[in-house]
Amino acid sequence: MGDTVHLESLSWKAIEELQSSGVSMLILPLGATEQHGPHLPINTDTVIASRICAYASAATQIPVLPPISFTVSTGHTTKWPGTFSLRHETLIQVLGDIVDWTVATGWNRLLIVNSHFGNDASLRVAVDKLRLRHLGKLQIAGLNTFTLSPEIWDEFTKDAEDLHANKSETDLMLHLAPETVRMDMVEDDPDRTTDTIFSYPVAQTSKNGITGKPSEGNAEDGERLFRKMGDRLAELVTQAKTETPPLDSKFWNNLSPINI
Repeated sequence: MGDTVHLESLSWKAIEELQSSGVSMLILPLGATEQHGPHLPINTDTVIASRICAYASAATQIPVLPPISFTVSTGHTTKWPGTFSLRHETLIQVLGDIVDWTVATGWNRLLIVNSHFGNDASLRVAVDKLRLRHLGKLQIAGLNTFTLSPEIWDEFTKDAEDLHANKSETDLMLHLAPETVRMDMVEDDPDRTTDTIFSYPVAQTSKNGITGKPSEGNAEDGERLFRKMGDRLAELVTQAKTETPPLDSKFWNNLSPINI
């Protein structure tokens, strides 16, 4: 495994040389700035997204962009300090602007790697809009770190399906940034959404901003889960480097982009 390729650390000349060597793809980490219970820092999702993407970049030599740290965290409400949120429409617009510049500056593949549940809906809308806006010029996908494989999803939901700041996230942070974790402040809180029909903000389902059993967290499980996630993302990045549409371009090359 080589070194992570951080695009922000390169000059324009180095980036031009990188593109001339045949590299045409980027990875964009999508995190959040929001409360994560009394024991985890508010940058938890950003740390996880950034480090997983850095791992995959080191394995594949595909450049990684700086993370987007302010995203859609409205579901956490204002009950606990530390949450900062964009509107859904704002995140969609931000992703659109970044992608427009991605295409304009010579890149034709982009993987957006998200580590926050609250971003999922906006990310899916953004990808749907942008694949049509740049039809034939850009291949784009949105991936969630917690659903990279069924096995990884099972790891995340062992203690809570509506998880937040639970064992798996605590495991990861104890491995990635242990100095920011306050296990002396940890509190468990059960998943109260199992039999609900409606969707509720966290303030209506959790007493302390947690859903799950973070008290069971440990760095060893975190390292094991991190490597599983990083290896899986690296596999997907490797596939995405050369993947083409299932149908040959002769079937669709007369289609026009749709700016929605």
